[in-house]
Amino acid sequence: MAITIGEAAAQLGVEAHVLRHWEHVGALTVHRDANGYRLYDHDVLEQARTVLKLRQVGLSLPEVTAAMSPKKSAAQEVVRAKIAALESEVRSRQQAITFLRHTVECRHRYLEECADCTTFVWDP
Repeated sequence: MAITIGEAAAQLGVEAHVLRHWEHVGALTVHRDANGYRLYDHDVLEQARTVLKLRQVGLSLPEVTAAMSPKKSAAQEVVRAKIAALESEVRSRQQAITFLRHTVECRHRYLEECADCTTFVWDP
């Protein structure tokens, strides 16, 4: 049984315009009835849930669209690239935390007064 866009949006916790946008950019494939109304069946709702989950874990909409590719290898390539980017971000944030912890405990008022502070160098 298919439901309307409003019902699908309510089930997914998004606005209807979000679902229309996902369809417009190719992240979601929605069937239409004879009158042109969008029909959200079980498969389309599952596809929308996947799009939503991918967005929630940080993929951009172009990345989601690529990850929704029917070709598994293309989807995996996008996901692997996102994993690498997130891992790099985690490393960078961990370095920032280490540096900030040092500055909290550092007896010097300004960073350039502390030889230890100047040793904290990382790629942004």
